Amino acid sequence: MRLGRAAVPAFPTIEFLGGVREIGGNKIVVEEGGDRVLFDFGPSFSPKVEEFYQDFLQPRSTSPIKDRLEFDLIPRVEGLYSEEALAGADLRYTAPRFSAVFISHAHFDHAGYLSFVDPAIPVHVGAGTRRLMEAIEASTTTGYGEHDWRIDADGKAVRVGSLEVVPIPVDHSIPWAYGFVVRAPNGTLVYTGDFRRHGPRAALTDAFVARAAEERPDALLIEGTRAGPDRRRNYTEAGVRAEVDAVLARSKELAVASSYPRDLDRLTTLFEAAQESGRELVVSMKTAHLLETLAGTPDGPKGLPVPGTTPGIQVYARPKKRYYKWESALLDRAVDAAWVQRRGGGALLSLDLMNFQELIDLRPPSGSPYIHSMSEPFSEDDLDAAVLQNWLDHFGLRYHQIHASGHCSMTELHEVIRSIGPKRVFPIHTEHPEAFVGPGPTVVAPELGQVYPLRP
Repeated sequence: MRLGRAAVPAFPTIEFLGGVREIGGNKIVVEEGGDRVLFDFGPSFSPKVEEFYQDFLQPRSTSPIKDRLEFDLIPRVEGLYSEEALAGADLRYTAPRFSAVFISHAHFDHAGYLSFVDPAIPVHVGAGTRRLMEAIEASTTTGYGEHDWRIDADGKAVRVGSLEVVPIPVDHSIPWAYGFVVRAPNGTLVYTGDFRRHGPRAALTDAFVARAAEERPDALLIEGTRAGPDRRRNYTEAGVRAEVDAVLARSKELAVASSYPRDLDRLTTLFEAAQESGRELVVSMKTAHLLETLAGTPDGPKGLPVPGTTPGIQVYARPKKRYYKWESALLDRAVDAAWVQRRGGGALLSLDLMNFQELIDLRPPSGSPYIHSMSEPFSEDDLDAAVLQNWLDHFGLRYHQIHASGHCSMTELHEVIRSIGPKRVFPIHTEHPEAFVGPGPTVVAPELGQVYPLRP
């Protein structure tokens, strides 16, 4: 799709519409010869969002762009949004001015705004990413909208006008994550997406780094979630498994664990640890639906336990007045609080904070282990952390923090930069771009809305 603008740059440019000095919210525009490609499009985890919207106070579904533009929570750009999403907004609808959107992975902060995108703009994803998105849509309120979906093959170049985009798998805390090599006639850039080198598929990241180094890129757009002060221990998934094994071995009581719902590596770790300790893993119906949907998907996590097929995993049914159709299909083989309570030390229950009410029925004995297999609170006054602690104190549960991050440590980030050898580095998805400054390539801390030539 050619834009037909009066003044078309003769060289590639990069513009950052999000992900600048914040965690999440990556929105990167690469333009060359009138072709504009957007990489990722989701909300950030910036505290600014919670200054106006939180809990049940959210933008209206009838005016999603208008309500976000009011507080500068979404980019004010023409030719991106659908006419429906722009209802009531002071931003006029125009025909698409973007040639394509590429999504690095299915986390909400990278894909959560897709439903606002004009359906005429092609959206590129990996095959596994698309299947995961479909599973998320089926069991949550998240919707990605109707699009011209383009399913890209791993490592195969995709031509978008004068640009060539190569999606390359990387390891992250959600399956089917990608980094990208972007080639233009006058330069090359590399975008990492979200990635790590200490996960069970670290070989994917290593291969991506090697491929990126071969390109001798002019620019490296690298995520830095853990850049700057970071007190977290850099667990591997094997390290998480060893720590969980130790916790379960010391307890004869019911164990409870919380993890991110789509971190399938962690779910597999918890299942294997439960098996080792003679316990059954008990998961939510939402998790069971996800596992059943993704079972057998090519190039996905190996050895996923599937309720009803794999011994040692059960589905927990919370009491509800009405169940969704996909939930009803699981009820005939689900267990309840009474079953888990009777099982006691023979069970490891996966329970997220939003469903902690179940502890009132479960009543685990005081001293029972609670495994928090998620990131530590961002601050000491984190509201969710305070509420969590109140519940743990009330029931006398013993807290254990055991988590392997989905993001590279600062040491790993520096190693990646040295290995790839770019001419310039643009830190994104980070609150501390200054942490990248040091010996090596020039570091550019990007500014929102500023256009950067690929070759200065």
